[in-house]
Amino acid sequence: MIEIVTPGPLATVQDLGRHGYYDIGVGFCGAMDPLALIIANRLVDNDDGAAAIEFTIGSFEIRFEQDTAFALAGADCAVKLDSVEIPPFWSAHAKAGQVLKATAPRHGMRTYLAIAGGLVVEPVLGSRSTDMKGGFGGLGGRPLKAGDRLPLTTPATLPIASDFGLDPRALSSFYEAGYPDEVSVRFLAAAEYSSFEDTALNLFRDEAWTIQPDSNRIGYRLAGPVLDLKAKLELRSHGIMPGTIQVPPSGQPVIQLSDANTCGGYPKIGVVIAADLWRLGQARLGGKLRFVEVSRQEAIGALCDRNAGMAAVFSQIGKSRKAL
Repeated sequence: MIEIVTPGPLATVQDLGRHGYYDIGVGFCGAMDPLALIIANRLVDNDDGAAAIEFTIGSFEIRFEQDTAFALAGADCAVKLDSVEIPPFWSAHAKAGQVLKATAPRHGMRTYLAIAGGLVVEPVLGSRSTDMKGGFGGLGGRPLKAGDRLPLTTPATLPIASDFGLDPRALSSFYEAGYPDEVSVRFLAAAEYSSFEDTALNLFRDEAWTIQPDSNRIGYRLAGPVLDLKAKLELRSHGIMPGTIQVPPSGQPVIQLSDANTCGGYPKIGVVIAADLWRLGQARLGGKLRFVEVSRQEAIGALCDRNAGMAAVFSQIGKSRKAL
């Protein structure tokens, strides 16, 4: 069991999302940075999709009520287990009664805490992810609060003999552990791309957009120049996905994220490629965001590169564990 002492601005139970129910209006949810979630789970020998805690902008504290192993990955918070510092992308042991505390990250937005064996929460529609709009999944379909207690699966043996972690250089080729303050994401042109003025398309690609403070897991609202259509456009509501970039009547883009609505009717100027969605999960409110247009072939190549990078990380984790 673990007890939430301080949840910070937002902490929820998340896994890799809820798939197969879009047709009945149930979104994916899941980790905003799935790569960090997977790495944290690998560090404690969990399945990639095991449920973990996603916490935002640090200020997070828990108390362990049993001996276990845990790992942290994602935003580089300053983390201490009692008085001992725990580096990012690191796996360690905790004893009953010890307190884990994370302060605000130097860079990045979200950190993932994986516990050996996983969290014991009931799956809903095949996932343990928290759907805050629907009010289900996770712990009662809501953010975690002080005093919440989460049961843990107790593995037969702890998966690590001693503490170990990842060398940041193993991540540098594709996954910036330092998360730049200005994030670039690649995008594909969407269905209504050609309906925008040429000037608007140039502005969309050339400007550094500001992520507005009222952004959340549903979507990032961006502030910048107004993107004008060539003519007024009336669209019926249609399916949208995480990564879809819509432009409402204000002319200010909105990027749909993990808790995205399943349908919408605003014109779509682009869609962030799958390989870069995790970057949005670590982009900070008030930070800058740039868009780089790519072809479908380049998007496929980027996904292959990302998968190869993750495979290299998994290989290092395996070698480090064998060396213990």
